[in-house]
Amino acid sequence: MEKFKSLKNEGNDFVKMGKYEEAANKYSECMKLNTEECTVYTNRALCYLKLYKYEEAKRDCDHVLQIEDSNVKAFYRRALAYKGLQVRKKNMAGI
Repeated sequence: MEKFKSLKNEGNDFVKMGKYEEAANKYSECMKLNTEECTVYTNRALCYLKLYKYEEAKRDCDHVLQIEDSNVKAFYRRALAYKGLQVRKKNMAGI
């Protein structure tokens, strides 16, 4: 549990510095230790949104909503992921 907290805090620090790839990696390490902790999924979803990885962000939010069906952050970030996917589709259609 101590290792989990340490990794999560490192991830949070990376987010504060705007280092989203590094933060996502820390959150992924957290998930190997605890797959039921929803905050690391919503945090990683935030990182993915910042990195324009909308499908990955949506997947993390879907996972959270399987565990906590009223998680507001997961709903919000999933909506942002859907929005990003729609914009990408429109841009691809124009090419």
